Amino acid sequence: MTISIHLNGETRTIEAGLSVAQLAERIGLNPAKVAVERNREIVPRSTLASVILADGDELEIVHFVGGGQERSMTQDTWTVAGKTFSSRLIVGTGKYKDFAQNAAALEASGAEIITVAVRRVNVSDPNAPMLTDFIDPKKYTYLPNTAGCFTADDAIRTLRLAREAGGWDLVKLEVLGEARTLYPDMRETLKATEVLVKEGFKPMVYCVDDPIAAKQLEEAGAVAIMPLGAPIGSGLGIQNRVTIRLIVEGAGVPVLVDAGVGTASDAAVAMELGCEGVLMNTAIAEAKDPILMASAMKLAVQSGRQAYLAGRMGRRMYADPSSPLAGLI
Repeated sequence: MTISIHLNGETRTIEAGLSVAQLAERIGLNPAKVAVERNREIVPRSTLASVILADGDELEIVHFVGGGQERSMTQDTWTVAGKTFSSRLIVGTGKYKDFAQNAAALEASGAEIITVAVRRVNVSDPNAPMLTDFIDPKKYTYLPNTAGCFTADDAIRTLRLAREAGGWDLVKLEVLGEARTLYPDMRETLKATEVLVKEGFKPMVYCVDDPIAAKQLEEAGAVAIMPLGAPIGSGLGIQNRVTIRLIVEGAGVPVLVDAGVGTASDAAVAMELGCEGVLMNTAIAEAKDPILMASAMKLAVQSGRQAYLAGRMGRRMYADPSSPLAGLI
């Protein structure tokens, strides 16, 4: 003879005469490690073996699990200008020995966004290899940038051409102040941002590591703020963690460190400060093994992000032993 019960919201048919403890054992549970509610009333653990189930009983069987919702890094995405990405690493396309090496490094990095410069077509050799022959713009998000532009007008003109060539409105804007440091000219950068936004562009903007300048760019319509960690191509790492952190805390749009990363630990630091991502080129392209470095950067960005989410321990002025001193022999 069988009866029908409701177990944790599901209807089950079981043999008549089973106790609650026997049911638990039948489904692979240890009665000593669960709590049971029967028809909205708690069944004391000491009576589980003696309480016989009846037709129509409603059971809830619970146990303890780790508190909170499990965080899956595979679901840890970020969004810019309405587009969502899984990888928080953006890589560039300059300084590689050839397009094939660039494509291999991109694959190893796991990046989904790649910056591309806008340059004149080689009219003397129109059949020369092109970046799109090696890196499919349908597979990766091309991010046209204004590298090498020193005025707002030049940057705006460049991005207008980029949009005409590929239809891109998500772009990276940089307007440089002078050639020695390649620091951004913030007056021209802000001017270009305002014009581009009015024309429907969605600019991710390279800027100085200044919280006030960053906020002005955001108010002008920048969809992401990209403060430098150190001068472009220097590999010096993040020189001012305080201002980067302040920019992150005050921003309502994604903040990504752009420029100055030299090795994996620099990328991890950027992520530990709460940045949404990191953009780099030279650190990978000029490594002795660009492919291996690209893989290292991928792991560093992931590791730094996890450390930020975990929340680091507090800093102390003096030592604090890990093992208790009480009971020391």
